[in-house]
Amino acid sequence: MTGQLGVRTHGRIHRAWYVAAVIFLVLLASAAFRSSFGVMIVPIEDEFGWSRAATSLAVSVNLVLYGVTAPFAAALMERFGVRRIVAGALALIAAGTALTSVMTASWHLVILWGLLVGLGAGSTALVLGALIANRWFATRRGLVLGILGTAFATGQLAFLPAISRAIESFGWRSASLGIAALCVATIPLVLIVVRDRPSDVGLRPYGATGEPTSEERASNTTGSGWRAATTAITALRAAARTRAFWLLAGTFFICGWTTNGIISTHFVPAMHDHGMGPTTAAGLLAVVGIFDIVGTIGSGWLTDRFNPRLLLFAYYGLRGVALIALPVIIGPHVEPPLIVVMILFGLDWVATVPPTATLCRQIYGSEAGAIVFGWVFAAHMVGAAVAATASGALRAATGDYVSAWLLAGALALLAGVACLAIPRPATR
Repeated sequence: MTGQLGVRTHGRIHRAWYVAAVIFLVLLASAAFRSSFGVMIVPIEDEFGWSRAATSLAVSVNLVLYGVTAPFAAALMERFGVRRIVAGALALIAAGTALTSVMTASWHLVILWGLLVGLGAGSTALVLGALIANRWFATRRGLVLGILGTAFATGQLAFLPAISRAIESFGWRSASLGIAALCVATIPLVLIVVRDRPSDVGLRPYGATGEPTSEERASNTTGSGWRAATTAITALRAAARTRAFWLLAGTFFICGWTTNGIISTHFVPAMHDHGMGPTTAAGLLAVVGIFDIVGTIGSGWLTDRFNPRLLLFAYYGLRGVALIALPVIIGPHVEPPLIVVMILFGLDWVATVPPTATLCRQIYGSEAGAIVFGWVFAAHMVGAAVAATASGALRAATGDYVSAWLLAGALALLAGVACLAIPRPATR
């Protein structure tokens, strides 16, 4: 911290909004790059003759690391700073995607896409958005979380048609190299605009009033990177003693199962089974991404005003109904009922993030809450990895995805009921 904390801003706009804008771009790019493999699976399998099991292994490794990395990344940001960790993560994603263009064996895919991209994307996951919202905003945190949450889903889904067209026109290698170049181009923005805390530039968080709090005056921790990483383990041990953590992690496990695990990974192949082209199927996922902007920002606004538990109950319930309806209405052509279901998916795709992150902060505090949310997010991605494998296995065993859709829908309904049992902070 340099000097006394003040209210200095750039023009009439608080710097917090500039920082949030750059983090939005980072989340957008990271999610788009990580999920682009969904439209590369078939071209890669066709070229190398690899099985769906081989490519699914890379997806599962990516999803697990994507989630498990998040809490450690949050702790490392406390030690080495947000800018360094985020810039390094973008460099990892760029390296992983670029090197896939010269791979020759399926284990290369596991290392490059599963390991490198998984670690890089996990370090720029939604826990980064929660950390920025907690540090840079004293008010409108729910709204900011909603806005940053839209980047997560929009990046995953809205850019898939463009990536799919690029693959059809120039091949999957050109698409990988283009992703790597865009990732590298994002690094200078992070280094120029982002700062770890408002106090680093003599500011207070947006909307802060009264005397500066101890959290505002905090600085990065000292010690080794290993010591910083053990902070994540310590936070997990403390949180694991509470019932709230297991309910939050369990419901977010199902959230990952019903989004990244089955929709992001298997929707395009499932539509292919019904005779729909990959670009058309990717266009339907883009509909999800577009409507997620409305749903997630709206969820952030609602989270600032209503009980997050009731919101989660409604979101998971809506998702469960949509998943159960999906096997009845899918076919080779885009019909109005299918569009309606995709809109429903979009409205609550990442709408669960603002209320879940808010509950972590309310129950475990601002700084610890960000790390706990990282572990909850890890459960989300483990659920996605399990779903990616299980859904593929169900398809192989039955010849279609009907049982996979119904299982995911039932789990979503169960998660909605479980959210009502999340205790208040007083029971911590």
